[in-house]
Amino acid sequence: MKILYFHQHFSTPKGSAGIRSYAMAQSLIRNGHQVTMVCGSFGAGQTGLTQPFDKGVRKGNVDGIDIIEFELPYSNSLSFLKRILIFLSFAFKSIKVAFTEQYDVLFATTTPLTAGIPGIFAKWLRRKPFVFEVRDLWPELPKAMGVIKNPVVLWMMSVLEWVSYRSADRLVGLSPGIVEGIKKRGVAPEKIASIPNGCDLDIFAREHASWRPAEVKSTDLMAIFTGTHGLANGLGAVIEAAAELQKRGRDDIKLVLVGDGMQKKTLVEQASQRQLTNIVFHDPVNKTKLAGLMASADIGLQILANVPAFYYGTSPNKFFDYIAAGLPVLNNYPGWLAELIENQKCGFAVAPENPQAFANALEYAADHREILVQMGKNAQQTAQAQFNRQDLSQQFSEWVARG
Repeated sequence: MKILYFHQHFSTPKGSAGIRSYAMAQSLIRNGHQVTMVCGSFGAGQTGLTQPFDKGVRKGNVDGIDIIEFELPYSNSLSFLKRILIFLSFAFKSIKVAFTEQYDVLFATTTPLTAGIPGIFAKWLRRKPFVFEVRDLWPELPKAMGVIKNPVVLWMMSVLEWVSYRSADRLVGLSPGIVEGIKKRGVAPEKIASIPNGCDLDIFAREHASWRPAEVKSTDLMAIFTGTHGLANGLGAVIEAAAELQKRGRDDIKLVLVGDGMQKKTLVEQASQRQLTNIVFHDPVNKTKLAGLMASADIGLQILANVPAFYYGTSPNKFFDYIAAGLPVLNNYPGWLAELIENQKCGFAVAPENPQAFANALEYAADHREILVQMGKNAQQTAQAQFNRQDLSQQFSEWVARG
């Protein structure tokens, strides 16, 4: 089959963004299908194409994937309005591709929600099978966060969500809450597959040259956060925990934040104003270098803002990278990941908005290093048994390419 695959934020492993779509495309190719990836230019990602854009687009083949990349530079540090305009521009350009390319199945993945627009057109005007993957529930999440308050905009997003779900022949949900959210919109359960983010064991479980930022001693307990520094991530919780640890005199515990985003400048300023010497900010790194950092780390930080919609409605890449690398995880919000961590004994689940509990967990970890070793083994066993990317990508390939 020929699969036309839309993912605005696509990246190969050479970038610092999530590589779910790359892995899924590779699985489709291994199963004998042809994949054309349609994407934009993502600041944290790398498509693998290097030639100049010609009239706003460039094309090529990278690792067996045919790529159509639009010159639409996107960054998590952009304003909300600029991001919306880029989302809409990508959607309109994608409609043209959906009408002109030859393919058997159109697949689209969020975010943003506008990713479903070319699939809607392909389904109803070209009668092409449409498979839609939902990574976050929109407009539920931005509404719960207070990012979007305009009732007209929320209504329009709700309509687009409903039309996207009801137009799709099949859907993929990345977490239990997402699957339930799709069902609540009237979609039959047999049309939905639950395929969470997976663990790239081929990247993180093998040996790498380990490294630490210069500010972190080899004897320090190093807890790392790797991902977007945005409103949803709630990294103010890390600032508060760092302040609590510094107040306790635990300068042997370092918190390292790797990544970028619209909140990074504010977080750096807050740490500076409070003279926190136990928190380190580092630029994004590619997957290979990230694996080296994780090999030297002691704990992975799974942090999100305390928004109930997040509890069961997200499937964050970083969590799966942590456990693939054999890192215990400190999670600071309730939900399915907190339950998984507790059930599998692969880390710490602390109450949200509680810097004392956050600091307590890190202190306990620093004082009981032998427990971290077993937690790390449990984490990697969980990655192997439940979230092996090879297994999940095969399930994905069979679901997308069904007759």
